[in-house]
Amino acid sequence: MKVKNYRYAIQRLGPIMRSRAARELGVQTHATHGRSIMHQSRTKIAKGASMVAALLAIGLGLPALRAPAADSPAAASAERNGQHDFDFLFGRWKVHLKRKVTGTDRWTESDGYGIYRKVWGGRANLNEFFSESPNDHVEGLTLRTYNGATHLWSLYWANSRDGILSSAQVGKFDHGQGKFYAQDNSDGKSTLVRYVWSKITPTSAHFEQAFSENGGSSWEVNWISDMMRIGDAEDATSSGAGTVDEQPGQRDFEPLLGRWSFHLKVRPALTGSTQWVNYTGLGECAPLWHGRAQLDTINLEGPTKHIEGLTVRLFNPKTHEWRLYWANSRDGLVVVPQVGQFKAAHGEFFAQDVLDDKSVLVKFDWSAMMSKSPHFEQSFSNDGGKNWEVNWISDQTRVN
Repeated sequence: MKVKNYRYAIQRLGPIMRSRAARELGVQTHATHGRSIMHQSRTKIAKGASMVAALLAIGLGLPALRAPAADSPAAASAERNGQHDFDFLFGRWKVHLKRKVTGTDRWTESDGYGIYRKVWGGRANLNEFFSESPNDHVEGLTLRTYNGATHLWSLYWANSRDGILSSAQVGKFDHGQGKFYAQDNSDGKSTLVRYVWSKITPTSAHFEQAFSENGGSSWEVNWISDMMRIGDAEDATSSGAGTVDEQPGQRDFEPLLGRWSFHLKVRPALTGSTQWVNYTGLGECAPLWHGRAQLDTINLEGPTKHIEGLTVRLFNPKTHEWRLYWANSRDGLVVVPQVGQFKAAHGEFFAQDVLDDKSVLVKFDWSAMMSKSPHFEQSFSNDGGKNWEVNWISDQTRVN
């Protein structure tokens, strides 16, 4: 079986990910949901997560997900709470990596390290990964988020070559082993992708990626990582230092690094409402990939609701564009990315989405980045961008 490496296809020019078009079609981000009050009700979740859940239940022999009966509160807690299953990862790790060369039986080996940090008290986490070999350089990250309703984890990988999150691997841990699945449709073929975490101890862990082109009847491993702990969780910090091949625009979000006090006001989207609801709280922005990406988290309180979310910002050095991925701790689902760039110190980032079963454009607007209080607005348009209505405004003040 010809193996297509989901993360990389090793060719003469070194590792590359699958085509941009295939990734864009395969990204299991979720429209119409997850931006918290940003999108209010935001109608229905995209069907990607349901597809993978069905794959887990039917094709791979895992228990089907059932909604508990309204008069049976015990049913809601029948599933094991797995929100701390990845706690073993927090810290710094030495990684020995083996990757199978596409279309051959040959393997390449390299050494690297990973930085794993806790998010949302352990209900999410993010790691950076760096690896060097004589022929290539690997720099990536994985965002993992937990859905408390389904008790499933979603794992999203990105490569610094293009800054695009891949399709989510969805699954859970059982008896100390974690299995996570996705369906990949690149190159016109349906391929199942499986991640397996195993052999977990306080100082070591084992990871494998495998493909199946026959519906899960057999699997071919093409990526193996063996990990040894070299530092504790409190040491898991990245550097914002520059890089040799620095590209224009990769430092545009650098002014947001640090800890901030937020004042947020929101209103229902595209309703004409003049009633704004205020939220206050704290947030923190940390550098990734030596400054070419960031992890931004917020924890805000309002009169009746609590907003706990994260944004992963990834820079594409080829297009000089940023992708902004938002997720809310209520379900851990990553929404469709906002894509754009800064011009004259003003950043605009756009996405197409759905609100109340109607297509809308969404715009993120960043300004006053170099001031003591950077300013952010989110706007919606239901007429193709001719008119915009603001529904989310935040100002932040540095606290460190």
